[in-house]
Amino acid sequence: MAHIIHDISRTFNEYLLIPGLTSKTCNPDRVSLKTPLVKFKRGEAPEIELNIPFVSAIMQSVSDSKMAIALAQNGGLSFIFGSQSIEEQAKMVRMVKKFKAGFVVSDANLTPEHTLQDVLDLKEQKGFSTIGITDDGSSNGKLLGLVTSRDYRPSKDPVDKKIKDFMTPFAKLVTGSLGISLNEANDIIWEHKLNTLPIIDENQRLRYFVFRKDYDNHNENPNELLDSHKRLIVGAGINTRDYKERIPALVDAGVDVLCIDSSDGYSEWQKVTIEFVREKYGDSVKIGAGNVVDKDAFLYLAEAGADFIKVGIGGGSICITREQKGIGRGQATSVIEVAQARDEYYEKTGTYIPICSDGGIVQDYHMVLALAMGSDFIMMGRYFARFDESPTKKIMIGGNYVKEYWGEGSNRARNWQRYDMGGSSNLKFEEGVDSYVPYAGKLKDNLDLTLGKVKSTMCSCGAISLPELKDNAKITLVSSTSIIEGGAHDVILKETK
Repeated sequence: MAHIIHDISRTFNEYLLIPGLTSKTCNPDRVSLKTPLVKFKRGEAPEIELNIPFVSAIMQSVSDSKMAIALAQNGGLSFIFGSQSIEEQAKMVRMVKKFKAGFVVSDANLTPEHTLQDVLDLKEQKGFSTIGITDDGSSNGKLLGLVTSRDYRPSKDPVDKKIKDFMTPFAKLVTGSLGISLNEANDIIWEHKLNTLPIIDENQRLRYFVFRKDYDNHNENPNELLDSHKRLIVGAGINTRDYKERIPALVDAGVDVLCIDSSDGYSEWQKVTIEFVREKYGDSVKIGAGNVVDKDAFLYLAEAGADFIKVGIGGGSICITREQKGIGRGQATSVIEVAQARDEYYEKTGTYIPICSDGGIVQDYHMVLALAMGSDFIMMGRYFARFDESPTKKIMIGGNYVKEYWGEGSNRARNWQRYDMGGSSNLKFEEGVDSYVPYAGKLKDNLDLTLGKVKSTMCSCGAISLPELKDNAKITLVSSTSIIEGGAHDVILKETK
């Protein structure tokens, strides 16, 4: 008969942190959230460290070049989704590596022949009030003009009015030349009292925007995650099917770390993929693997040579693998067992392999629980999908703004490589859903709030670093009634407008 594991499969929601001694020196300003991303030997430093323990999920609806730039600027990392052509994914990696802080690629563009209605629709979709008017409506077309909210009056101007009749034409624009420094661009903005400075090349093609509102933000990214050449660090997701073509293209584009994207990583296919990397690139190319939920699977991928290992099956908010296939495990139980296996492996071999908790995060304090239970960093999809920087549309439903969010195992993503078991047959059923998440605004504003909570909770546990949190945190199981006790109860809540 099957081997029956009698331990209960538990979620983060079934645990609470017990406060430790908060010393006078234990305050949020002193908390360090640095954490290793890739494996390292005892006494050595990891080649890549995160400044915050967050990475964004390998999903079409979460991680593109824009998210990768924003998250790296704030100390984390994005794994650009792999369920797209090799060329498009490599292009996104290059965009991140070529990014210059303060120089923003325009992704809201129209042509002079478009109408005011097109402007209003694009503003609704993208949330931007500055629109570059180019000859072909692309982000790098010949710049012909600019439209801002000061150029039209929705209440009086007809919606079929052509953009060419109300835009600020190129002849009246102040522009900067490609190659200009950020300081020089800001000087022009202040000298001419501009809100936006278009940056163009020698052929008048739009290359970037520099915004006045970003002036104060240039010095607000002390946690930027940079490589040795001062470029932002970026990851990319791969599969176990076209890896021989995809990996070289991504490496050529400058990717810093790869991750095999799969709902079940305990597979010979992953071992073969890692072996390909080691044979072709040695240890110079970093590659993570997963997902796993127990010791045996961790050890298999550790021996295969994975640089980090992702933990979690079926715990994501849009994942229905457990419902469809009946495989998986509660995220808390998975992290606890794999973290113990990781520590035992470290003691035995002297090699520390970071683990990433992927899924199961509902509340911000769940992040601290995941880290205290042994995770080195956390991968999140729903959390990041809510922000301006995610690649999905912002739409209004029922009077509230939401953003689209779908799983890689959904019919919409059609990412059969992620759920493929080998052989000639492809994905025949869905393991993810298509949904919406509440729109939350800018990544930085929300992330700063979340990190503030995480640091405050760590201080309540008496820890000012993630290793201290792992070593010293005390965690307790909670009953269903104590969960109710932990929220507002036995009161009549006031209605908020």
